Amino acid sequence: MASATVIRRLKVARRAALRLSAQLKPLLLSRLGATIIMTNLVALSVVIGGMFAITENRRGLVDAKVDSLSAQAEIIANIITETAVYGDAPGPEMDRDAAREVLRRLSGLYVPDETRALLHAPGPVRIADSDLIAGDVDQAELPPITDQSETPLSRVQGFTRGAMEQIGQIILSPQDRAALDRTLADEVREAFQTGEAQSGVRRDPDGGRVVSVTIPIQLIQAVVGTVTYESYDLDALIAQERAAILPYVLVAATVSLVMALVLTVQIAWPVRRLAEAAREVRLAGGRRVPLPDMKGRRDEIGDMGRAFSQMTNALYDRLDAIEAFAADVSHEIKNPLTSIRSAAEILPLAKDDAKRARLIDVIQHDVKRLDRLITDISNASRLDAELAREDLETIDLVVLLNDIASLQNDPDADAPRVSVSHVTERHWVRGHEHPLSRVFINLVENAVTFSPSQSVVKIAIDRGPGQTHQVRVEDEGPGIPEDNREAIFDRFYTQRPKGAAFGAHSGLGLAIARQIVTAHGGQIEASNRLDDEGSVLGACFTVTLPAYIR
Repeated sequence: MASATVIRRLKVARRAALRLSAQLKPLLLSRLGATIIMTNLVALSVVIGGMFAITENRRGLVDAKVDSLSAQAEIIANIITETAVYGDAPGPEMDRDAAREVLRRLSGLYVPDETRALLHAPGPVRIADSDLIAGDVDQAELPPITDQSETPLSRVQGFTRGAMEQIGQIILSPQDRAALDRTLADEVREAFQTGEAQSGVRRDPDGGRVVSVTIPIQLIQAVVGTVTYESYDLDALIAQERAAILPYVLVAATVSLVMALVLTVQIAWPVRRLAEAAREVRLAGGRRVPLPDMKGRRDEIGDMGRAFSQMTNALYDRLDAIEAFAADVSHEIKNPLTSIRSAAEILPLAKDDAKRARLIDVIQHDVKRLDRLITDISNASRLDAELAREDLETIDLVVLLNDIASLQNDPDADAPRVSVSHVTERHWVRGHEHPLSRVFINLVENAVTFSPSQSVVKIAIDRGPGQTHQVRVEDEGPGIPEDNREAIFDRFYTQRPKGAAFGAHSGLGLAIARQIVTAHGGQIEASNRLDDEGSVLGACFTVTLPAYIR
């Protein structure tokens, strides 16, 4: 029973580990996540290296050690000078046996553990060593022989120690590096030659650092010997400081790694999800793909996600519009083609000239209708590219509307007359002159089509709400059915008044006008003009465009 429970728990743990690895796999393969982690670790390594390097090069620690050794060495040197140095001419000499006895007696008082005292006579010749003077010897059993092969921990420690040594070497000045390379013999020799105390940090034959001070023993100006004090505990002190710093380093490394993981989860994973969604959109072939929901984020990633979603939805809407446009175009082109084919099939069977002439008129009319339809379709399809390619201009709506009215009016014809209300001020807008001209030309032509003969199509321009201009095109026609006030802006809407020539219009004029006005940040609306009794006096199209303040 117990074994079954253990096996079940192991299976649960294994499934949890697999889920965790599956979740971490995108993180490990994410370049952005790896960059975040490496950036944090590199910054942390610089901090750690600087901390260890500062520990390596602690001037205060070395200076304190030098001062302590100098004081001890001067005590011994002064006692030896008083008790073991004698003679005047031809020069003073040092009694070596007396000097050794002084060092032996004082070694217990002034030569503590991890410290060594040396005496040198001219030559220089070493005449005494505190480590070799007979005295009490501590006895202890040797540790058992163990395998001295390298372990992973020892290799890591050796690598770390070597790295810290390299960092220390890099930040040391050339003088400090030269001081480390000098020997005890060099230090003693300089003390004999200069008669001045020598101190510093050097390396012993085993590679350890030694703080040493050499004090000359001299009477007046004659140097008869030297006292050298060496301390071997500098590495131990540095190791203690490293051990004290290590917990803080581990905490800093843990915090840095956790923050790197948090940043990766907050940045790399959402970006990866967006990239995968973009890939699915590309391979979907126009099929709508659900996008990552980032509405709750209030940062740059959320902005990018929302912008990506809006862009994709706009792309889908454009694809839907293209499909609908293609379907409408095929339907509209099919009607005249069907009429032409029917007339062409019947034409050889016509018996008299009147029937053949009527069929030929049908064919010619449908050909003209087809040509007009294709021209308007081409203009509509090029409109977006034309608006994006042309530069914006400053346009005076008053001048533009007067030019359109003068072109539409024919004094010899019985058609409705176009009139622009008198305006004393200028109405400036920023936009594309040719497309805006097409908007008002389409509206005027549409109004003329619906207006009776000898009527007036009025164009009025006023200030709109806020910083806008409003242009109204009013006719005296039958008005617009309430149910069709929005439908008239649909493509290929061709409901015409009685008596209008069939096929004379493609039904794209108002659709193109709304597309252009919307691209300029404006609105176009259709309504009816009513009298006091509520009767329809005609239609009114209102175009609202943002004003440009010069």
